[in-house]
Amino acid sequence: MKQYHRYSDKELIDLVAEDNEAAFRELYERYYKRLLVFAFAKTDNYGDAEEIVQIVFVNLWQRRSSIKLKYSFHTYIAAVTKYEILAFFASKKRQDTLKKNAFNSYNLPDSAPGNFLTFNQLRDEIEKTVRLLPEKCRLVFRLSREEGLTEKEICRALDIAPKTAQAHLSKALRVIRSSLNHIMQAVFL
Repeated sequence: MKQYHRYSDKELIDLVAEDNEAAFRELYERYYKRLLVFAFAKTDNYGDAEEIVQIVFVNLWQRRSSIKLKYSFHTYIAAVTKYEILAFFASKKRQDTLKKNAFNSYNLPDSAPGNFLTFNQLRDEIEKTVRLLPEKCRLVFRLSREEGLTEKEICRALDIAPKTAQAHLSKALRVIRSSLNHIMQAVFL
């Protein structure tokens, strides 16, 4: 058995890209506690922090073959965790707002439970689709739609060109529309 603890992060991520689970396990063990402490400091909830870090590592494994490090792995995984924390807060804020407004803002007819179920299905489908988007595309979408950042703010935050931000956002919206098409057809038939 190889002793992966002697490998550099770069060597490990190269092995992970080749589906090496032992190398992935080493990266997990190397960074899990640090990321958990970072996420806990931001969320002040151990369960939420654990969930965020797990999502980071699940996404890392799912995207292992397409990861291109511009800087160190440490910088990459810290940034991914930071963005996942932002996504967590955006999702939590959105859920709180939805819960608060769901029954207060609308006079719902007798068929409301069915409509609410459809709304929940749509929201869940959108979230599932957004999670499957490529990392930068997902990030641009979340910053735009969930955080309310302008295109200029997104470009500054991510150090990308305006055309790149527009392309990511267009792709995200196109993929979401396509994934919701079957649900929308069922609702309006």
